[in-house]
Amino acid sequence: MTETDKAQVVLRLQNITKRFGPVTANEDVSFSLHRGEVIALLGENGAGKTTLMNILFGQYTADEGSVELFGQPLPAGNPRAALDAGVGMVHQHFTLAGNLTVWENIVLGVDALSAASLRPAAAKARIRDLSERFHLKVDPDAKVGRLTVGERQRVEILKALYRDAKILILDEPTAVLTPQEADALFATLREAIASGLSVIFISHKLHEVMAISDRVLVLRHGRLVAERATADTNGEELAALMVGAEVSAPSIAPATPGAPLLSLRGVTTPGAGSAPGLARVALELRAGQITGLAGVSGNGQAALSDLISGLIAPSSGSMELHGQAPKGWSPRSAIANGVARIPEDRHKTGTIADFDLTENAILETYATRFSQRGWMNWKKARAFAEGLIKGYDIRCPGPDIRIRLLSGGNMQKLILGRVLEGAPDIILANQPVRGLDIGAVNYVHEQLAKARDRGAAVLLISEDLDEIMRLSDVIHVISEGRLSPEFARGTMRPEDLGRWMAGEGFDKDMTDAA
Repeated sequence: MTETDKAQVVLRLQNITKRFGPVTANEDVSFSLHRGEVIALLGENGAGKTTLMNILFGQYTADEGSVELFGQPLPAGNPRAALDAGVGMVHQHFTLAGNLTVWENIVLGVDALSAASLRPAAAKARIRDLSERFHLKVDPDAKVGRLTVGERQRVEILKALYRDAKILILDEPTAVLTPQEADALFATLREAIASGLSVIFISHKLHEVMAISDRVLVLRHGRLVAERATADTNGEELAALMVGAEVSAPSIAPATPGAPLLSLRGVTTPGAGSAPGLARVALELRAGQITGLAGVSGNGQAALSDLISGLIAPSSGSMELHGQAPKGWSPRSAIANGVARIPEDRHKTGTIADFDLTENAILETYATRFSQRGWMNWKKARAFAEGLIKGYDIRCPGPDIRIRLLSGGNMQKLILGRVLEGAPDIILANQPVRGLDIGAVNYVHEQLAKARDRGAAVLLISEDLDEIMRLSDVIHVISEGRLSPEFARGTMRPEDLGRWMAGEGFDKDMTDAA
């Protein structure tokens, strides 16, 4: 690609302002993107990054300002116009039809399904080729509704790649990849970028921003507050620009583990669709200890999470809570036994979109904490929600707002607050910081460490090895439903864990010994 090609402006946003009632999501934002350039867009949760990209993609209409693609005005509020102009977007929150297969979702909008159905073999072959090239394993014939969150994210990426996008918007694209897979994805993206692809990259992983971007734009409270050439900055400066102050990760002191609060011995569970169940898993969650679980999404994490939260029971093997086998295992009995969860999918299973913050704050404990003889104490519930808003820095107009109007990070803070304020014995933290900014990540980690220090047993499930290695006292890796031996903090490198995540290290007949 010549210097003339690189100088070509392919996208220009001018004076973009967007308001949602009293909330200003974007205010007077302007920037341009060149051919073959990667811009990283940074900001705290609720800073306006996703709103700005939704305006570009035509899903929102700006109140003020304009968008130009390849020198031509982009019609406002028209996703088809953006797609036809060559814009592809991998959304942080998925836009897939659960009742359709992977390949049907990918070709949907490219051709009519009636026409595409006449050549499914060609579509599937191209999807398999893209899957192999970009290391995004997925079955084209699988129903999307049966896929894990991580697998659905892979479908979103493939959907954009399938459409030969000239401008690609990536919103947290590596959240479910191993370090090796993320490196492979970046290597392939670099080839496409060298051929002229332009990328807007949204990520809270600052080392990825430094590795892939040419320029960094920082949003704070909806305004563009800084722009840096990547070569002239570093992660520390970018973190400080995002939050307006210096940022430091919490210090995690060595644990003093106590007795096992939950024990699994040779537990097997059935699979669900394409997701495997557990295969003779042995695991102990001890008081005062954070146990990290690393693995590529879709390798049995969902089964383990469902088991601990009471949604399924072992088909073989045994489970003990506080030294006793639970009777009538269910979500209700899990809560009664001191188990609290931060679910993987904050939209599908963590909140109810059209409930307000107060209703969502008491979802799992309303019967035991906020009602008496069948009557709800809404005054107490509202006071609880107001306490969460203040104590966990949930940025919103108040406890009566519908939770669907909050950013993903603020939803996550609400879920974290309702879990921790109950002082549970066992905390299931499934992807607790997915999509959160660096300040919110540090806050969540600090709160989980405090829960550990007061004696809670924490199971941290994450595909982010940095998070696993920074926070966990002991680490297991899960692959195809099998659990690795226990690794103490500091004894494994990321590449070592990555090999276990890829299935290396497991013997065929391994029955697991934690």
